[in-house]
Amino acid sequence: MSNKIMPNGWALVKLGDLVVDPKKDLVDGPFGSYLKAEEYTDHGIPVLKIQNIKANQFLDRSINYISEEKAKSLSRHSFVSGDLIITKLGDPLGLCCKVPKKYTYGIIVADLMRLRPNNLVVNNQFLIYAINCNVVQDQFKAITKGTTRPRVNLTIVRDINLSLPPLPEQHRIVAKIEELFSSLDKGIESLKTTQQQLKVYRQAVLKWAFEGKLTNKDIVNGKLPDSWQWISFSDLIKISQNGLSKRNSKEGLDFKVLRLSDIESLSISYSFPRYIKLSKEESDKYRLYDGDLVCIRVNGSKDLVGRLVIIKEKDAASGWAFCDHFIRFSLDASITIAPFYFYYFQLDTVRKYVQENMVSSAGQNTVSQGTMRSLVVPLPPVHEQNTIVAEIESRLSVCDKIEETIEQGLKQAEVLRQSILKKAFEGRLVPQDPNDEPASVLLARIMAEREKNKPENLPRCQPEKTQA
Repeated sequence: MSNKIMPNGWALVKLGDLVVDPKKDLVDGPFGSYLKAEEYTDHGIPVLKIQNIKANQFLDRSINYISEEKAKSLSRHSFVSGDLIITKLGDPLGLCCKVPKKYTYGIIVADLMRLRPNNLVVNNQFLIYAINCNVVQDQFKAITKGTTRPRVNLTIVRDINLSLPPLPEQHRIVAKIEELFSSLDKGIESLKTTQQQLKVYRQAVLKWAFEGKLTNKDIVNGKLPDSWQWISFSDLIKISQNGLSKRNSKEGLDFKVLRLSDIESLSISYSFPRYIKLSKEESDKYRLYDGDLVCIRVNGSKDLVGRLVIIKEKDAASGWAFCDHFIRFSLDASITIAPFYFYYFQLDTVRKYVQENMVSSAGQNTVSQGTMRSLVVPLPPVHEQNTIVAEIESRLSVCDKIEETIEQGLKQAEVLRQSILKKAFEGRLVPQDPNDEPASVLLARIMAEREKNKPENLPRCQPEKTQA
């Protein structure tokens, strides 16, 4: 905000102006070599990490601890309850929240900053809202533009600009924001509750479908319809194989190579395909065909491992091969259709089986062909499989439309949240009071006190005169 449109009584300040001592009250965490993971303990002095900090929200989870002796050696990087913590790494960075009362003392890691505001100048909650608003967040983005690993240093952060109202107006702004946010949060909570209810309904639809209840109204609980049978998934598979581990070659036929980044909502995305040259032999082996099921074999997310993607006619025609993060299953089309098992593998019971049998190492989760093939699955007649898939898609399409509406509502809520903050920091959320002491006057007085109390400005003791 420029001075030309600054509301009466407001001042343009730097973040470093809002503390008593910029070098002591805005600090970052210790270098990584000063605080190592092997020094963490199960109890002691808490250590806050980047995953504990969100915009205006402290996430109380995965807290590590260090010994009191270690914490004492890192006291410069300490916090107390009520301090503000800001992320200095990540995308986005510059997220800010308050340390909750339960954490009376602790240490921050290198990727965080601790800010201890001067409450004679600024309301802590006002400052949290200000740092998390787009005006300040855009400054963080500008600072880190073009960097591959966004990070900021303290000198730059101390110079971030803020619009500061008189202190009484700050209190009024915070009260109004919290009133409006409270109503907004209730609406968001309602939308998220509906989302959870839709997940329950989706699972109910799938459960009914694969118990035969969508097509057999008189089915007895716990029994399959007479025309159905339990069968090993391996008995339905004509071909199963892991994908291509080769990266590229200079000669061969051009193919798009399916990677994890090409999967969106269990479908293939054509946004950023990567091409690879394959020999005739390789293309025959690794080309994907209409009706193939591609299983995600390896992923950092446990929820994605074991999920299936159906290769559709347009995908096959576009020439996709698949990398070794996937397993291809080609089913026997004479007794089954791929969509039936695409939906079956989304059942919670199947997901539980996959997750209990996957292998996790170095942050990656892997499921084997053997695990997937050993699943016991229901096998109805093909005509009934087609009917069941149609019934599932009819019901789930309604869920999809409702979820789309919910997502739009959640996005609109975030837009409204930022609109409230924008009004607040433009001085349009609450009325100004001409009796409030201007922020510039208050700040000038505080800065004069700061200057007066600098060590070099304190009166020096005169040496005693000695008698001759």
